[in-house]
Amino acid sequence: MIHDDTNCLLGEGPLWHPGRNQLFWFDILGRTLHTKGQHWAFADLVSAAGWVSQDQLLVASDKALSLFNLTSGASEIVAPLEADNPLTRSNDGRADPFGGFWIGTMGLSAQAGAGAIYRYYRGELRKIVSGITVSNAICFTPDGTTAFYADSADKRIMRLRLDPAHGWPLGAAQVHIDLRSDNRIPDGAVVDAAGNLWNAQWESGRVATYDPTGTFLFATDFPAVQTTCPAFGGADLGTLFCTSAAVDLPQEYLSAHPDQGRTFAHQTSHTGQREHQVIL
Repeated sequence: MIHDDTNCLLGEGPLWHPGRNQLFWFDILGRTLHTKGQHWAFADLVSAAGWVSQDQLLVASDKALSLFNLTSGASEIVAPLEADNPLTRSNDGRADPFGGFWIGTMGLSAQAGAGAIYRYYRGELRKIVSGITVSNAICFTPDGTTAFYADSADKRIMRLRLDPAHGWPLGAAQVHIDLRSDNRIPDGAVVDAAGNLWNAQWESGRVATYDPTGTFLFATDFPAVQTTCPAFGGADLGTLFCTSAAVDLPQEYLSAHPDQGRTFAHQTSHTGQREHQVIL
């Protein structure tokens, strides 16, 4: 089912705002924040957000984390994000259970190792993973003990143990899901209320679901080959939304397959987590 028929060049960062019961998502290359029936244009490449209040989002761009007001359209920089590096941009991001916000960066041309993953927590922006080519799959277990992330170029989803007091990573990352033998490319991901990880897989047209041990359960197919990121929402948090991308696909293919870049909704028998609030 199509949630919205806007064709994004690079749809990303779907966020279900629990206070507004509303889905937001980005077109990174289109420099636009979308919701059904409303669109906000930005000067910068915007990619992901966390909700701060009823009317405010923390929005990640290629230059900063900014507080954006949905009502007035006003934007205020909270923290610079690789603002001195014109070769990178933000990509995947998500709020954690402690009120922090994790955001990944990558090279504008996906240069090897040009990106990183950062965490913003109560006024501090700290780099926590270096040497990332394409940052993705940032998500968290319901109990707050574990964070996940992926470098899409590496085709592995990693896990990090978290400090139970403040949510900072403890120790080295471990492999959680290895997709190299399946030749799947991990893109955005979200964890549901039962601890299952739902991963959009670039060039596979699907969101694959893995149990808490990392064992494959099933896949949900979508009519766009470049699926980018899932999110749970809806009144019962049982709707799986998924963004997609049309970038780099041949015009003949786009003409024959017009759903590329659209945002989809699929009703599931599973329940997502309520998206966490970012505490500035």
